Amino acid sequence: MEWKRLGRLIWGLLLCGAGIYLELRANIGLSPWDAFAEGVSLRTGMLFGDAVAVTSAAVLVLDLALREPIGVGTICNAVLIGKFVDVLEWLELMPDCRSMLTGVPVLLAGQLLICVGSYYYIGAAMGCGPRDSLMISVGKHWPRIPIGLARFCVECTVLVTGWLLGAPVGVGTVLFMFGISFLLQFVFRLYRFNARAVVHEDCVTTLRRWLGRPVRHA
Repeated sequence: MEWKRLGRLIWGLLLCGAGIYLELRANIGLSPWDAFAEGVSLRTGMLFGDAVAVTSAAVLVLDLALREPIGVGTICNAVLIGKFVDVLEWLELMPDCRSMLTGVPVLLAGQLLICVGSYYYIGAAMGCGPRDSLMISVGKHWPRIPIGLARFCVECTVLVTGWLLGAPVGVGTVLFMFGISFLLQFVFRLYRFNARAVVHEDCVTTLRRWLGRPVRHA
């Protein structure tokens, strides 16, 4: 069972990485979080994947301040997604899109993969990714705000910061900001998945399960 959950987690992260890769290949503008990472990359000279990891670490600190559980999934998300993107870039599976006609469908496909990937790895209950932990925390603190709107508000802030750091913002950025929030709600409703109801394990609890030790319940 634990291996099944770990497999679900890794599969979800791979789908998210593939979604980001399609976003980059769409070539019509970066998503808010990737625009932020690109801004960090431009300012520091780091590789894009490394900038994603550093951004995740910074968000992780904020999650800790908001008392969100930090699990194996949280750490895997911070480390693996950027590297999955780097591998797909290295494989050169597809060229950059050259027009809006091809870029928009590729971007939307990437968004869908990210939303489905979020369903899988959040559902593994091994800890949300740093960004999604922040989204879930906002939803918990303001329960009347739909989960999609919570993500939208967070990403508005991130996008403005990335733009100020010099990241490129295009039509794809706007489509991503508005589209992914609604797609996320659509996917979660399609799977009848309530992200707020998931009780995530911290690293210690997961390790105790793997070692066959008794799990302490609050």
